[in-house]
Amino acid sequence: MSKYVVPKRLKYNTKISKTQADEDSIVDTVKRFIILATACILAGIVALKLYLAILPPIANLSDFKPNMVTKFLSSDGEVIKTFNACTFSKVEANQIPKEIKEAIVATEDKNFYNHPGYDLCGVARSMVENAIARRVVQGGSTITQQLSRMLFLSNEQSYSRKIKEIIIAAQIEKSITKDQILTMYLNNVYLGSGAYGVEGAAQIYFAKHLDQLTLAEMALIAGLPQAPSVYSPFNNPDLAVKRRNQVLQRMYKMKYIDKQTMEKAQAEKLHLTSMPQSYLLNKAPYFCDIVMRELEKLGFTEQEISQGGYKIITTLDYKTQIKTNEAIITELNAYGLRGDNNQAAVFAFSPVDGRILAYAGGKDYSKSQYDRVTQAVRPPGSAFKPFIYTAAVEKGVSPNDLIDDKPFSVGTWKPHNYGNKYRGQIPVYKALMISSNVCAARLIQYVGVRAVIQIARIMGITTPLEYDYTIALGSNGVKLYELTRAYGIYANGGFKVEPYGIERIESSRGKVLYSASRPRITKVLSTDTAAVMTAMLRTVIEHGTGMAANIGKPAAGKTGTTDDYKDAWFVGYTPSVVMGVWVGNDDNSKMGGLTGGTVPALIWRDIMRVAADSLGSGDFQYPDVVLESSSGKSNPKLTSNGKKNDKYQDTPVDNQVDEVPMTIVSPSNSEPAASPLPTVKQNPTPVTTAPVSAPVPSQPVQPIPLPMAVPNMN
Repeated sequence: MSKYVVPKRLKYNTKISKTQADEDSIVDTVKRFIILATACILAGIVALKLYLAILPPIANLSDFKPNMVTKFLSSDGEVIKTFNACTFSKVEANQIPKEIKEAIVATEDKNFYNHPGYDLCGVARSMVENAIARRVVQGGSTITQQLSRMLFLSNEQSYSRKIKEIIIAAQIEKSITKDQILTMYLNNVYLGSGAYGVEGAAQIYFAKHLDQLTLAEMALIAGLPQAPSVYSPFNNPDLAVKRRNQVLQRMYKMKYIDKQTMEKAQAEKLHLTSMPQSYLLNKAPYFCDIVMRELEKLGFTEQEISQGGYKIITTLDYKTQIKTNEAIITELNAYGLRGDNNQAAVFAFSPVDGRILAYAGGKDYSKSQYDRVTQAVRPPGSAFKPFIYTAAVEKGVSPNDLIDDKPFSVGTWKPHNYGNKYRGQIPVYKALMISSNVCAARLIQYVGVRAVIQIARIMGITTPLEYDYTIALGSNGVKLYELTRAYGIYANGGFKVEPYGIERIESSRGKVLYSASRPRITKVLSTDTAAVMTAMLRTVIEHGTGMAANIGKPAAGKTGTTDDYKDAWFVGYTPSVVMGVWVGNDDNSKMGGLTGGTVPALIWRDIMRVAADSLGSGDFQYPDVVLESSSGKSNPKLTSNGKKNDKYQDTPVDNQVDEVPMTIVSPSNSEPAASPLPTVKQNPTPVTTAPVSAPVPSQPVQPIPLPMAVPNMN
């Protein structure tokens, strides 16, 4: 009998069968796991629903009033802004038009009347989307859930809070009717600009009561809860209208309105009030906008800020800010600048640690939220000249070197002094003191345009600067924020510090959630250069174009006036405060002979007197810099602390041309904060040199742009 032999192919197939069996086993295991996980999830949902079904109602819920107590405080403990019920206007259900109810439901929760207060499928969907995106991209909250968060919870982004939100939403649904829930939501939802509830929003945005609103205005308000600051018609009118039209489209899809009604409302123009009520509750509205932006960078949402019950301690000095508000109005009115077009802006901060001390982006926030400190780009005129002199000092020019104050031309450009007044040979420091245009032109010819642009860049000027001699007279636009920050370098031994507005954030229970770290400080100039520039700029206030800014205490600064008197500036500093003031018309029209040495200097003086008393008024801790008269022994020596009764007018810039942007890479060498500079007596021998001169480069004169005007908010 022959022996049976298994064929090789059969053996191979047997191996395949074993592999297939292993794979089937893995698939079966995965299937069992999925079935088990699904069963657990379903069991969890059933258990949650059973638990929610036996929850008791919330007693007296209809009488509940939220405690909205988030506050912005100044550094000295005064409340400057409050997110509270002062802007809360409760209305009864029968006073709320059905159109705004429908708009809110269509936008926020289309199944509002059909769900039990929560939407588990919506929550699960949002959790999946957020997990995929690794950030919160969907909320998944019903109107009832949003109400539970407003009344009882924080805005913490966590799964535990979401569960609590669902539980409380279920209780709310058992406690009051759907219409009562919707009414309470409409009375408490935050809608931006300090408005809580739809009635408050109607008054703040449109100066109307709720029942006076058009359908388009109701739709605009209904589009705000998702992101009040983003869709605010005050901040982004075009985006607000786009959002409004989306709400109207949703109302049409849900058959609340017909197509003709939708199209008519979408075509309606936006007409906002010019006097929001929140202005009365906000002592520093432009500054608070800066604080809000800082909070958003720290991860807080606008809704969290408004409803979180936080205490936000800011860097603002209350007395200085109140005086800022008063001085702007007082000095503008005294000069006859009473129109809405006539504006002023003020920015003050500590050059040592960067704390923002006073801030006003305009004279009336209720009429214009445009921030002229950080947004407006205007020519600084002679206030730009310190950059020219800084470059010269860095190159070795002494403040006592002689320079020709005589008619001068570079190519086709022929700058001239105010009133065509020339003084012959004068010291460099005196040229800055009297704001000589031709001397500034000679200096930039000597040091080079590139060197001046590099100095401006490392000192913090980011706006475009043309590669042309005309920048010596401040022909290119700058921002008040950046120009003032740059002057702070002179006050702080050559160190540049970044201004900030939030000192500390505390929870409603007093827990410190955030505390400002040490500011970023960068060494950009030598101490000797800062000392020399300060000595020269002191003469501007004591004897030169800025005498109106004299506060009787150590201070330095520079005036600025542009061609045709369209912009007037004064930027100056004490050892503890740096402040910039700009005055002009939003439409770039002329101001009738107003110079930097008049209204801006007077505003600066009024505010700085209070700031100096509040924040300190010591002397600069710099080595003495001796400034010599150009006339030899016949006149007494003039030092940085000397007295001399010369008085000169500020010199307007002329021959402005179009801008050609140029980028210079700034160094970024960071160093620790500057320590107090020792007082060292120095008595350098005055150096008399020939007038500064240099060959004329071949770069052509290029035109510059008109300054940026305020955008039309209507």
